[in-house]
Amino acid sequence: MTLSSWQNPYSFDAFLEKREAFDFYRDDFFLQKAVRKYAGAEWESLHEKLLAFSPKVSFRWRKMTERIARPDVHPTILHYDAFNHRIDRIVRPHESLVLEKEIFSEGLFSDRVTSWESFTKRLLIHELGEFGVTCPIACTDGLIALIEHFHGHGIAELDSILLHCKNGINGDFGIGAQFMSEIQGGSDIPANLVAAVPDGRFYRLYGTKFFCSAIHADYSVVTAKVSGSEHVGTFIVPSWLPGDKDRERRNGYAINRIKWKMGTCELPTAEIHYDGAVAYPIGPLDRGVATAVGIVLTLSRLSIGSASSAFMLRAAREAQMYSEFRDVFGRKIEQYPLVARQLRYLKHAAERTTAGAFKIYDLFLRLGKRNQPGLASDEPLEIRKRRFDFRELVLLQKICTAQETVDVVRKAISILGGHGVMEDFSALPRLLRDAMVNELWEGPKNVLLTQIFRDLQKAASWYAPQEFVANNLAGAPADKIKQLSEALTKLMKRPVLGHPDDQSIQAAEDWETFCADFFRTYQEVALAEIQ
Repeated sequence: MTLSSWQNPYSFDAFLEKREAFDFYRDDFFLQKAVRKYAGAEWESLHEKLLAFSPKVSFRWRKMTERIARPDVHPTILHYDAFNHRIDRIVRPHESLVLEKEIFSEGLFSDRVTSWESFTKRLLIHELGEFGVTCPIACTDGLIALIEHFHGHGIAELDSILLHCKNGINGDFGIGAQFMSEIQGGSDIPANLVAAVPDGRFYRLYGTKFFCSAIHADYSVVTAKVSGSEHVGTFIVPSWLPGDKDRERRNGYAINRIKWKMGTCELPTAEIHYDGAVAYPIGPLDRGVATAVGIVLTLSRLSIGSASSAFMLRAAREAQMYSEFRDVFGRKIEQYPLVARQLRYLKHAAERTTAGAFKIYDLFLRLGKRNQPGLASDEPLEIRKRRFDFRELVLLQKICTAQETVDVVRKAISILGGHGVMEDFSALPRLLRDAMVNELWEGPKNVLLTQIFRDLQKAASWYAPQEFVANNLAGAPADKIKQLSEALTKLMKRPVLGHPDDQSIQAAEDWETFCADFFRTYQEVALAEIQ
């Protein structure tokens, strides 16, 4: 037998060369169009900044992310050192530490970085699919916004924390987290039992938080029940008090264990027990739930929308590249109608979702980047309506894009065939698992659908359902706006949140269908505005 008769010369090199050479921004002309549409007068300078920034994401950081994703280097915990000191050290690979430092050193929330620069850079970073960094970025955003919202707090330590997280101290940038979930449920913050006990000008926390992501962070936003009351307050808790970080002596809490999750595996998530942790109150202590949800979780949900568009962009692109490379039965698989149909859907879904993310963020900027805890407001009615629009659009985006991302990535995997499920062949399996976790972060679908329905009911006296539809879908076909307006008006009178009988279950199904149709239409309008 000669060498040529048994050695298979098949090679993936042509596919790899194309994929590995792709620059996430320079080579994505749709993304450039979206930036140009919304950046306005900032476009030229921002475009140059992104051209310089994108190679770091597309090449150096992408390769680091691939190494960090290996199961053998997922985060672990070392509870004690050799001298029997309780340290609860989070052990992560060297690449994670380097990647985190390089990304946070970009100062994404600093005074030197504009809002659109921060948004687009973060979207590019999301294409890495590395939640060990992107989750802390989102949490840090929320922590900064929280302190800035209540700028008259009068607590010097909070000013130092804000400086550390926003602009850095001696080149070191603080990292934020948010710990709200307890064993009785994550979304039911009013049921929190962790106690906040007054101690002079600060509080001390006692009790257990059950699902704490970015456990390696420097600071965390924590909800806790104020001792002697039924109120849940919001607090900022340092992981270490001054001078204790190097000695690994934590601020009055222990880490019980690291969670074993199906996705976001590079992100250390843990259970922690507070035993007198120093905590600084932020915002009204009788409005902690509204504060945490209205400011912190809103920004995290906004980040999930950005992550969803980034995941879709990458999945659609890699599926397209592979279909252009792969020969089956004498022709490229992109030439088969069934595959071409899927590719068309992937591309459209990615661009539609990205357009929607830009449009919602633009509304956020036009509202002054200021979230409103709860629905109460003394602002002019039109501004109040725009804030309401933003609140509901963020919830709808979180629900719809997180769910559709799973479908998009799954379809992209199917185009790669058997290679699609190979962990070392592409990032798609990791993106699929992470997308499924994203469906649950910051409130699962049913919780948020319930919240939107309640919000619309409460606002109906000053913001009619028909007006809500017309305002947010301006630019859509008139018959579509009419159809959705009539549907929403009728749904507001049906028992969507009633007892689980046949009538209520059908109403709940129709409500879910309406929300998906409404937000898809919003995205289509956003896409048309870019194209």
